[in-house]
Amino acid sequence: MPEPAPIYRRILLKLSGEVMGGESGHGIDQGTLDLMAAEIDDVRKLGVEIAIVLGGGNIFRGLAGTAEGMERVYGDYMGMLATVINAIALQAALERRGCETRLQSALHIKEVAEPYIRRRAMRHLEKGRVLIFAAGTGNPFFTTDTAAVLRAAEIDADAILKGTNVDGVYTADPVLDPNAKRLRTLTYMDAIKNRLRVMDSTAFSLSMDNRLKMVVFKIGERGNIRKIVLGEEIGTLVKEDSQ
Repeated sequence: MPEPAPIYRRILLKLSGEVMGGESGHGIDQGTLDLMAAEIDDVRKLGVEIAIVLGGGNIFRGLAGTAEGMERVYGDYMGMLATVINAIALQAALERRGCETRLQSALHIKEVAEPYIRRRAMRHLEKGRVLIFAAGTGNPFFTTDTAAVLRAAEIDADAILKGTNVDGVYTADPVLDPNAKRLRTLTYMDAIKNRLRVMDSTAFSLSMDNRLKMVVFKIGERGNIRKIVLGEEIGTLVKEDSQ
């Protein structure tokens, strides 16, 4: 029996910095990096166009710096540079597998990354290259979740796939509440009203306004990205009310 065709033509994969750190959530875990590269390469071979936005919390989180007395703007720029480090690491892992990639940064670091230019980004995707976006939006006070939604809207992605350390969105914290249940589907409005901490409210609102579908899933389980792209019900689907 032939394998089903992908239901998404182009996806934006959002990976938190903590995912890059493996079980500890800190630094860059090579085993986790290789696993993610293999997952991404498998999906690319299906003919799906892939863009990626990475967080930087495994290296430095701007809000943590603020809590220690650092001015927010400085902390956020340091966090953006942390995402560049993660992006270079992922690019290296992908290219070791023979997967052609391009790295674009919202901050100008010409020695290691192209500047973000939408038309150039679209061309890379059309040529089958995996595209990695680094440095968030290039502005302080915006999270990488918001950057992911912004880039997804700009490149006309069919869906945002948000890889986390849990297997979806729950009614409560499953670590603290054994009765918490995983939600199969969720509307953006409910996510905002209930203050669910999957993404910040700016990212949720931008997703809702642009009618972007989002799948929240566990990144550490082999084959999950492929399953989602092929239409299997994995994690939690977040969408606008009428979709």
